[in-house]
Amino acid sequence: MIIEQFHQTDFALPGAVIQPPDGRTLVNLPVYFALAWPSEGFEPQEIDSTTIIGYEVRIRPTLVGVTYVTGDGNSIGPTKSLGGPYPDGDITHEYADAADVAPYISVEYGGEVSVDGGDWAEIPSTVTVDGPTSPLEVLTSENRLYNN
Repeated sequence: MIIEQFHQTDFALPGAVIQPPDGRTLVNLPVYFALAWPSEGFEPQEIDSTTIIGYEVRIRPTLVGVTYVTGDGNSIGPTKSLGGPYPDGDITHEYADAADVAPYISVEYGGEVSVDGGDWAEIPSTVTVDGPTSPLEVLTSENRLYNN
């Protein structure tokens, strides 16, 4: 029953924050990815409480790993990194070709359970949740020299 309840938890869907912003970038330019937790759903370390056959059951999601799916056939991870913005973010990707891609973040959740205020125990199961895609247009640019 505990594992079933864990799988029914309303997990937070991982959102992708991408830099450069506004859904456009250039080939061979580093794109920075960061995970943003929405206000909806339970993210790691937030507690979901319910009652099962008269017992208070608390489920606390844990972060097992994050995979950044770049939308061009590549991915970064799994890792524990939540990424970050330019210039210090540690999750970056350079697109080699112009394309319209749809990157997203996939999170593998583990969990812990506490029954009637007892000690926390690890739940022997995981759940993988994919966040929404973030459309990204990868463009090329041309350099031109002009004579004055």
